[in-house]
Amino acid sequence: MSLLQISEPNQSAKPHEHRFALGIDLGTTHSLVGVVKSGRADVLPFGSSPLMPSVVYYGDKSDMPVVGHHALSFDDPKNTIISAKRFMGRSLDDIKFSHPYELTGTDNAMPAFITAQGEKSPVETSAHILAKLFNHAKASLPADSIQGAVITVPAYFDEAQRQATKDAATSIGLPVLRLLNEPTAAAIAYGLDKSATTGTYLIYDLGGGTFDVSVLHLNDGVFEVLATGGNSALGGDDIDRLIANFFIRSAGIDPKDVDSTQKSALARLAKSYKQTLSSRQAVSVDIDINGTPFTTLLTHEQLRQICEPVIKRTMQIVGQVLTDARLDKPTIDDVVLVGGSTRMPIVRDAVQAYFDKTPLCSINPDEVVALGATRLAHQLISNDSQNLLLLDVTPLSLGLETMGGLTEVIIPRNTPIPVARRQTFTTHTDGQTGMVIHVVQGERETVADCRTLANFTLTGIPPMKAGLARVEVTFAIDANGQLTVSAMELSTKVASKIDVVPSYGLSESQQEELLKAGFIHAKADKEKRMLIEAQVEAEREILALDSALAEFADLLTQTQVIDLQEQINKVKSAIATDDKAVLDSAVSQLKPLSDHFASVIMNQNIKQALAGTKTSDWR
Repeated sequence: MSLLQISEPNQSAKPHEHRFALGIDLGTTHSLVGVVKSGRADVLPFGSSPLMPSVVYYGDKSDMPVVGHHALSFDDPKNTIISAKRFMGRSLDDIKFSHPYELTGTDNAMPAFITAQGEKSPVETSAHILAKLFNHAKASLPADSIQGAVITVPAYFDEAQRQATKDAATSIGLPVLRLLNEPTAAAIAYGLDKSATTGTYLIYDLGGGTFDVSVLHLNDGVFEVLATGGNSALGGDDIDRLIANFFIRSAGIDPKDVDSTQKSALARLAKSYKQTLSSRQAVSVDIDINGTPFTTLLTHEQLRQICEPVIKRTMQIVGQVLTDARLDKPTIDDVVLVGGSTRMPIVRDAVQAYFDKTPLCSINPDEVVALGATRLAHQLISNDSQNLLLLDVTPLSLGLETMGGLTEVIIPRNTPIPVARRQTFTTHTDGQTGMVIHVVQGERETVADCRTLANFTLTGIPPMKAGLARVEVTFAIDANGQLTVSAMELSTKVASKIDVVPSYGLSESQQEELLKAGFIHAKADKEKRMLIEAQVEAEREILALDSALAEFADLLTQTQVIDLQEQINKVKSAIATDDKAVLDSAVSQLKPLSDHFASVIMNQNIKQALAGTKTSDWR
């Protein structure tokens, strides 16, 4: 027997109508779905556990995909898709991590898994997982009462990965109310948004396949994400594989001699031993490798050494995020642990040692993200006056290409979202009637060193002299992290826009390289930018002088025209040298001649404007 959900008087949209919204943690290894009933946020159980394995079986033993716990029962690694989230929004060329699957597709597009049931994309696999969660929720709620869902994603998911997640939900008819960063969801679950005090918190989220860290600043119920970082291919799965390889090497076998099926089975066994060591100092290992029995004792200290590369990498990311937020460790009031992998005492000890304070872990780390999403989902469909103000940030700078191949940043990285920024640009040549808007992402000064997101063209610009047209470009990022770029010519209101949906996302190495390259090449990039800006300005000056000579050359003497033309040619030659000192010298020598020419033209125009008319002009 279920209880009625009671609303305050006049607070329900329609009397006796039940409206629910789901909170979904679409995890790499496990997924959860929650809902608010009678004012309480709860995760819906799948039997004895709220965790549903994020696994889909596409084998020939079944006509339909098998999702969840039952999918794990098939001993068929190539057709049992695990950790599909790692492939979401990624190109085939980006996928460098180990996996047992056969993939198909072009290097620069999201691949598909080749299965016994045909090719299955990561979006389709995620859709099957979401459908299982959606149907499970519908079975426990009144018919047609679900209004939509808040789905969590890693904070470091880029536009392509977020869009792929949204596509998976919409393909099964599940409206997406909001895509919510997982660390932000954890903060909501802990009620940090309701804190009466000001505080700065770090969310350490180590799940099965992804790692995220965010620094949040809270003040009077409003929190802002100061900085984010992470690795979309780092998590507990990697620890399982390290333990499995430890077993293989301990047995005197080269890991290259063990096939993918055996490695997957060993990784699953390694996970169970890892979980046992969370409450014990040692565990007896009895496994079979390539048909040979192997027995050993795995100790807590050995596990610590095995995990060290993963934990060390997470702490390096934590340090970088603190640097991005311009904070040091003592300024962090509390650290919140999220993700099943933080159950490991080794991880908790490492975090405590790094910050010299005990982390917050009172809420089940497996459920905390789903509970936060559930709470936000309920508020989004209710008339709750306590709606949260969420200020997430964009992880990388966004901008467009300007003359000379320079990057003009419109939205700097770590800017709170949702956000809209506008900037006005102009034409470069006389009579220009179109403009290509090249949208890029990255931290470098030149477009060649950044990542292209989109290209579109604005046409219909009235033909004018160079520099007279005014084109306003707007970059807007919504609460889901989706980017829209629009351009409008202000005099005619001619406009064009594009929703930026790249065909593939950034790999973790690309994300890190974009950030590192910005720091490493900062000085050289600045010098290069100054050179290019000087070249572009010189070219603009030459275009203006060529146009003026064509119209007003008769105002100068022949000698003046020759001198001016000679100096223009020297500037053109200096531009080609890529030497800023040479260019600056040539431009400085041109300036007196161009200034004189400009004054002559101005005097002529003033003389014409002040000239009177004769009586005979009226006859």
